[in-house]
Amino acid sequence: MKRAIGFSKEELLEGIWKAEPRLRSILRDAKHVEEARYVFFDYLDRLRRDLYNMKADTPFAGLNVVEKRNVRECIRVLSNTMRTEHEHLTGVSPLSFLYDLAKGEEGAREKVSEGFLLEYLALLAGIRGTYGKHARYQELQDQKEGRAAAIVRSSQLDDYGAMVRRYFRRYKTGLDLRLAQQRKKLQKKILSYFEAGEDDWHDYLWHMKHIIKDIDTLASFVALDDEEKEGLRMAKKHRIPFEITPHYLSLFNEEGRSPHDRAIRAQVIPSARYCSNVLANQGEGRDMDFMGEHATSPIDGVTRRYPQIIIMKPFNSCPQICVYCQRNWEIRDIDDNPMMPKRKVKAMIQWATEDKNLSEILITGGDPFTLNNTYLDWLIGEIAAIDHVDRIRIGTRTLVTLPQRINDGLLEILEKYHEWGKREIAIVTHIEHPTEICDDVLDAVKKIKKRGINIYNQQVFTYYNSRKFETAFLRKTLKVCGIDPYYTFNCQGKGETVDFRVPISRILQENKEEARLLPGLVRTDEPVFNVPKLGKSHLRAWQDHEVIMVLPDGRRVYRFYSWETKLTTATDYLYTDVSLYDYFKRLEADGENVNDYLSMLYYF
Repeated sequence: MKRAIGFSKEELLEGIWKAEPRLRSILRDAKHVEEARYVFFDYLDRLRRDLYNMKADTPFAGLNVVEKRNVRECIRVLSNTMRTEHEHLTGVSPLSFLYDLAKGEEGAREKVSEGFLLEYLALLAGIRGTYGKHARYQELQDQKEGRAAAIVRSSQLDDYGAMVRRYFRRYKTGLDLRLAQQRKKLQKKILSYFEAGEDDWHDYLWHMKHIIKDIDTLASFVALDDEEKEGLRMAKKHRIPFEITPHYLSLFNEEGRSPHDRAIRAQVIPSARYCSNVLANQGEGRDMDFMGEHATSPIDGVTRRYPQIIIMKPFNSCPQICVYCQRNWEIRDIDDNPMMPKRKVKAMIQWATEDKNLSEILITGGDPFTLNNTYLDWLIGEIAAIDHVDRIRIGTRTLVTLPQRINDGLLEILEKYHEWGKREIAIVTHIEHPTEICDDVLDAVKKIKKRGINIYNQQVFTYYNSRKFETAFLRKTLKVCGIDPYYTFNCQGKGETVDFRVPISRILQENKEEARLLPGLVRTDEPVFNVPKLGKSHLRAWQDHEVIMVLPDGRRVYRFYSWETKLTTATDYLYTDVSLYDYFKRLEADGENVNDYLSMLYYF
């Protein structure tokens, strides 16, 4: 596989028959689809047996063990997509499409997309071991011994290291001098507009009072392109909230969207497509609670998916709203009374006090650091008084949206309840991109770390941080700033957030081909998929998920299994991914070399 896009359907189909001529003859000779299925499965079984046969005359005699492993995986996935059980679950029969294509049935090509044909071209090339892998360095090393072999290996590692450095040069952090100067200029413009001074900028309450919520105010600070204006107008018309703090606005490029602020803008400016999808959901009465939190809430304000930890949500708003938010169905405008009544908060705490199985509580929402210090002191103090709770996590994005919030009063509260050897206070933040990390963020991190409190990052893997080594660069930046990478979440499968979603195979590729090249202390995050109602499924564990179907539009359907599969009989979850082909086209439109991403086709 040397190319992914640019082929016509005719060229892709011809590639399929060339990659696996036996399939075409099986389909042509069969009297009906079920006969073709029987014969094709028999053929795949013979290939599987031949794969590890040591005889020299097998089709796979010249392949090394890594290439054989890929053959085995491709056979497994191809078989999955041809099974009648999976056809029943998804209502789709790829074998029927291929049968009609082989027979030359009229209209057959119109029923499938280029993405569908590309997936099967990759699978069929894969089952024959002709997908283009090579082992140049391994062959060289095998010819050497001792120090000579070590020199060959070191040369290979140098090539990897040079590749990492080459990609890293594409990206910047917010600590970059030129970016910092541009942002300082915009900061002054914002202060002038609101008739404020430098002291105001360091007061988080000033930022809270001047949150930008309308297109006209935003457009007075930064240039917006037509696409951004369209989305903002739709949001205003249909009362879809958006909020941007003055601090976060200062991270924008004043002259318009640029490579270094595209991820920042995308997080807070709703697109027209997003707004249309939200309206469609509302019009159809669709439940936007993707994670099924209603079904995991034993008491108002509490979510529980695991034995020893619960989520408490005393506050349902944030200083600014992230477009792709998992909880966008319940996050309210900050002026729209988002506080949970105190009697309900007390009921949550009492419920946690009575359950001795709990050892950890995550306070989130909404962003709990939006609450004032007096309330936070009471809330954290009440939870700290629960004897069996030895860790209190606080989920907050204020480190990047409102770093001025990390003031002395808040730090004193955190330090008061952080008792060495008894109870940990931990900050779990959400930094998406290295350009979000600026001097103000670094100052806030240093203040927290000086109090002995750890900070962990949960990144959502989206289109806007999915370029080659972009997330690897974020990890490196986080770690030297004192923040530990913790989780990388596959972007939720919510329909309205399709602009952000990335194929699962990309996060798997990133983990194996980019993160793995970093030192171990840097790549401490775990890539996960959040299964509705059940919780996190580890993506690096192939036992926890499998591809069961490829739809006519090229999207893969995954079956996810619960983290509890070895403990009890647990349910599964079917997830329809975004198309690899569409992702490749989008990358190419943004100037990326799609060939750098081709191995995605063989991550399942």
